[in-house]
Amino acid sequence: MAGYLDAYFDLSRAAAASVVRERMQAAADAIIDVIGRDGAIFSCGNGGSAAIANHLACDCLKGARTETTIKPRVSSLSATVELITAIANDIGYDDIFSYQLSSLAKPGDLLITISSSGESRNIVNAITWAKANGLRTIAMTGFKGGASAGAADINLHVGAHNYGIVEDIHQSMMHVLAQYVRHRHIDQKWLGEKKF
Repeated sequence: MAGYLDAYFDLSRAAAASVVRERMQAAADAIIDVIGRDGAIFSCGNGGSAAIANHLACDCLKGARTETTIKPRVSSLSATVELITAIANDIGYDDIFSYQLSSLAKPGDLLITISSSGESRNIVNAITWAKANGLRTIAMTGFKGGASAGAADINLHVGAHNYGIVEDIHQSMMHVLAQYVRHRHIDQKWLGEKKF
């Protein structure tokens, strides 16, 4: 187990190093911009990536707002099983996210997708719909990046081929983005006193 653990962490470090820092800055800037304009942020993913999308909504809405003056409007399209299964059953699983966007999103909003392969059809459809309707798009991808990598405005790619490692780094990137936004807006008196 010790060797297995060390190997996993070695791969994790290499995966983290593969993330292009300038793209992380561009993603942070896009999030700060949409919050400043009172636009909405939507996240989505499947499986483990759905959990990251839901966690993103928590950390970007509640976490980034705490001890700041900003009020991010963030929703995960992966969160409501009743709605997802109704759309999947009556329309099609490929449209579970784009269909929600067509009711909820407005031009100038932001979509953040999470997909290790970057190939999930419902993710690609969501990006395609978003771009056609005036939303900016950020795609978190892994493996070879898939169609999501080329379709999104900003691709946050993790250079790894292990689902666990890709998801770990996606989760970390989500935390980094949320905490960066909070630090950019927090009253300096709280620094060193509050948990992040």
